[in-house]
Amino acid sequence: MTSQTLPVSQAGPLPNLYDLSREEMDHLMRALGEPRYRVDQVWEWLYQHKAGSFAAMTNLPGELRQKLAEKTRLGGLDVAREVFSNDGETRKLLLRLPDGQLIETVLMRYDRRVTACVSTQAGCAMGCVFCATGQMGFARNLTPGEIVEQVIHVARILEDDGKRLSNVVLMGMGEPLHNYEATLAAVERITDQQGLGIGQRRVTVSTVGLVPAIRRFADEGLQVRLAVSLHAATDEKRNALLPVNERWPLAELIGACHYYVERTGRRIMIEWAMIAGENDSPEEAHALGGLLQSLLCMVNIIPLNPTTGYTGQPADRERIRAFRGILLDDYGVQSTVRVRRGIDIDAGCGQLKAAVVSGRPA
Repeated sequence: MTSQTLPVSQAGPLPNLYDLSREEMDHLMRALGEPRYRVDQVWEWLYQHKAGSFAAMTNLPGELRQKLAEKTRLGGLDVAREVFSNDGETRKLLLRLPDGQLIETVLMRYDRRVTACVSTQAGCAMGCVFCATGQMGFARNLTPGEIVEQVIHVARILEDDGKRLSNVVLMGMGEPLHNYEATLAAVERITDQQGLGIGQRRVTVSTVGLVPAIRRFADEGLQVRLAVSLHAATDEKRNALLPVNERWPLAELIGACHYYVERTGRRIMIEWAMIAGENDSPEEAHALGGLLQSLLCMVNIIPLNPTTGYTGQPADRERIRAFRGILLDDYGVQSTVRVRRGIDIDAGCGQLKAAVVSGRPA
């Protein structure tokens, strides 16, 4: 962000410190009559120490802390609901924004990494038929600070347990590239070595296929990973599952993916929600293999998370095994199967919010 005025959150009159870029933080300190080095001090408290209050910023003068408390706010996410998986590896948070909107953040523990899955929008405008978030529609974009604060919240939880956050995926509620500027600003804070300091290659941005935004993202010069939610290998099937395909059909999407690889040298992750009887057949595997065989990519097969608004069910192991065999043996396309996390706690995108809003037990 380059504006010289303080951004005002949609949720309230006081600017959220997490929304400020360094340039805007500098503008704030000058407006408060403070020296330039206060910018670095406040930045360090926000992102390295992850201060939970102005009072915790102990190397700032009391007068400055008071002024900050009067003129700004330190985030604004409240935990509305928190659930834990039976295996203890997944923790899902339903967070309430100051304007009452609800978003989801998921903490997932694996053998060698700990991942935060964060939201970029309240709801989603893409309308993917099998997605609980898509079924609820779009409310608004999140600000950069509202995205980053989810990561900070998870990092605090881990630090209290003596652990460190290793990965961030922008795969929660919403389409990150539909909220492009805020997403990029949040990624900048997450990967800033004076900020949260998470390596770019440990951050993944997911998209359902906004072609112009993919091409723009390719030109950013980042090493952030890109995941593309494909889910069908023909326009007819993809139109039915992901309405965005009618705007940017597969030929345009795959062309943008090739452009991304050419510009970045990075492999793309192709997300494939495997739905029994829908996209798990040998014919679909051949269609997908033909589509991807010249693209530097990895297919991430995700057994479908069932939702109340879609009748589809996850494919069985044998169908998945056969599908992967065709991709590799006939087309040289590698794939992996995502470990299913948090199925018992509605960990799929939008599912916990949908359960809470509908009054179903979570």
